[in-house]
Amino acid sequence: MAELVLGYSVGLLGLWLASRESDTASAAFALSNNVLGAFFLLFRIISMGVSVVITQELGAGHAEGAHRTARASLGASSWLGLGAALTVFLGATPLLDLVRAPAAVAAVGAPYLQMLALALLLDAWNASMSAVVRAHLHARDAMFNILAMHALHLLLAVPVMKWLGMGLPGFALAMAISRAFGIAVHLWLWKRRFNLVPAASDWWRIRRGTLGPVLHIGLPGAAEMIAYRLAMLASLAVVGALGTTALATHTYAWQLMNLVVLFTAAIGFAGEILVGHLIGAGRLHEAQRMVKRSLGIGLVVSVLIAATAAATAPWTLRLFTHDAAIIESATSLLWLTVLLEPGRTCNIVVINALRATGDARFPVMVGAVSMLVVMAGGSWLLGLHLGWGLIGVWIAYTADEWLRGMMMVSRWWRHGWVPRASATRRRVLAQRRRLALEAATRTG
Repeated sequence: MAELVLGYSVGLLGLWLASRESDTASAAFALSNNVLGAFFLLFRIISMGVSVVITQELGAGHAEGAHRTARASLGASSWLGLGAALTVFLGATPLLDLVRAPAAVAAVGAPYLQMLALALLLDAWNASMSAVVRAHLHARDAMFNILAMHALHLLLAVPVMKWLGMGLPGFALAMAISRAFGIAVHLWLWKRRFNLVPAASDWWRIRRGTLGPVLHIGLPGAAEMIAYRLAMLASLAVVGALGTTALATHTYAWQLMNLVVLFTAAIGFAGEILVGHLIGAGRLHEAQRMVKRSLGIGLVVSVLIAATAAATAPWTLRLFTHDAAIIESATSLLWLTVLLEPGRTCNIVVINALRATGDARFPVMVGAVSMLVVMAGGSWLLGLHLGWGLIGVWIAYTADEWLRGMMMVSRWWRHGWVPRASATRRRVLAQRRRLALEAATRTG
């Protein structure tokens, strides 16, 4: 929760600084970050899979396998990060055109997006290294690193943006410097906490055999997130077609909605780590009880936070804008969030639990259809075709979250994940026996 709040706070500060310049700069900041987020999902292929596989290995008492997986994650992250950074740097303007950014927004967003490319490369390593730390149950260490990294970002952002007059590109430069600092701290944590020092070859070599189980979890998981991001970008194209004012309104409401989802996301990520350990140890009944308890807590708290955010929106939105029409429209969107949140809570908590059991393909297969048809298609149908505007777009968001949430809950309650969990347990035990045999052979 602390990590997510810190990340959210930095983004909120960036939006506030951008809003001091203009609503156009705010829209450029948000739209560019959404484009960047689509590429960041590539890194989740590795970090998501690494987190689940390492928790399963440690749950089965197989520390050597966990270390091998951690080393293998570095090389894969290097190549993914380099490819994403080059694409963003060279294609900043076409990417913004792809989401139908208004000309004024694209002119401000392109330089910012290009500067973000460097931070994107560094985030590829940070994502996988942080996943390794958390999977070893050192979540507090990961939190303190995130705290230091974001604190450095904040300390640098204001003077670089304001005093040096760099604007949004200055925010991105400060981000890149803070991410480099985060990598250094992660390396120190790896050595101190689990005596793991990467070799030079670990940073570029692709170890296909070790990455197999990682990709089995990571590819479906990332595909589900990529489908979500594509659907979101399609809906943003609809919002962009409604004009700069609609885009600014969506941006402000979305930022406050992200505050609502932080607690649920924290429950989901923590549950994924703990369920992975329980599956590796073969304790399936405990995993079942944990998910039920997590879901109950998440539903109650998320609805309360959403209602509070909507009720206080007329005042909190004034932090970003004094345009009465924008504030009124964004407040209406936030009241829709109260209806949206229970569906999203089911999504986040149960999808993370399914992934931790090894049941990673079901969420992407059923979820992608809903996201692309209900979210993306519904945004166009309700927002543009029927002329409902932003309200129509957010109704499409709500319908999509509820549909996917109910399908995930049904999968968990009917124990559709149990065969995959049993197969995961057998795989981890077989690998531990194989590595023990190899070690005994070398010793002999």
